[in-house]
Amino acid sequence: MSKPVSPAPLTHQPLRGLVLILGATLLFAYNDTTNKLLITEYNVPMVAAIRYITHCLLMLALVAPFHGRDMVRTTRTGLVLVRAASLALGSFLVSLALQRMPVAETTAIVYLCPVLVVLLSGPLLKEKVGPTAWLAAVLGFAGVLLIARPGSGLDPLGVLFVLGNVVVSTAYNLLSRVLAHTERTMAMLFYSALVGAIGFGIFLPWTLHGAAPTALQLVLFAGLGVSAWLGHYLFTQSYRYAPAALVAPMTYMHLVWAGVLGWLVFGHAPEPIALAGMGLVAIAGMISAIRRRRGQRPAQLAAEDGTTERAG
Repeated sequence: MSKPVSPAPLTHQPLRGLVLILGATLLFAYNDTTNKLLITEYNVPMVAAIRYITHCLLMLALVAPFHGRDMVRTTRTGLVLVRAASLALGSFLVSLALQRMPVAETTAIVYLCPVLVVLLSGPLLKEKVGPTAWLAAVLGFAGVLLIARPGSGLDPLGVLFVLGNVVVSTAYNLLSRVLAHTERTMAMLFYSALVGAIGFGIFLPWTLHGAAPTALQLVLFAGLGVSAWLGHYLFTQSYRYAPAALVAPMTYMHLVWAGVLGWLVFGHAPEPIALAGMGLVAIAGMISAIRRRRGQRPAQLAAEDGTTERAG
């Protein structure tokens, strides 16, 4: 059994932290857009398998030589595996949603997750939840209602899939906070990739079908794994260089990138009412992020946020 891990030393370089989080959110939006492009031609389990297998191989090739056994050593292995399975299921659900919904709207609804994490951290993690958290929850749900309102044109099944992702992602992030004090960041990243690679990979003999990919599609397939791994890495590193209160609100640039890429690639521009809903979700998330970090020490923030990945 491993000893609880100490957070890595923090360096105060806020500009570097902001550049890293902007890069991470751009890669996440690229991953969503590429995923949507590929699942219009290929089935979701196959695309997910290639993404996770690539992600896992990259970690074995680029990370394992530097971290060695620390990359596979865990204290609470069962919970680490449950967390990784939650990420894989969340990826599956959000891919099913992206088959039916635009990138920007799907991404916005996913960002209900941070609000739910704050609300549930009270009864489940015994953290203080005050009126500000409930205000954020009201704003977040109001935003989702504007995005997925009747007459919005969104596929109802797609909305159900993305709400399922929110539920699974909430569990994933709560587990991240529980495990952050005992598990190494790279180990949690590796098991997330490994469980997804095995879980989707075992079905490849039955899902590996369809037209042979073009050269561009091969690049897109490879890009899924690279962007997932690099995005999570940049996300983790950003908290090492800038205060969490500065970095956390910038994660909502993901909504901006998703909107821009959705417009450029698919020609979809959200309606004004949907944009207002996205703004409410972003404000709710930022309120939750800032509220959560008041009174916490830098070491606590590094331990919690450094192991929190985007689920999807």
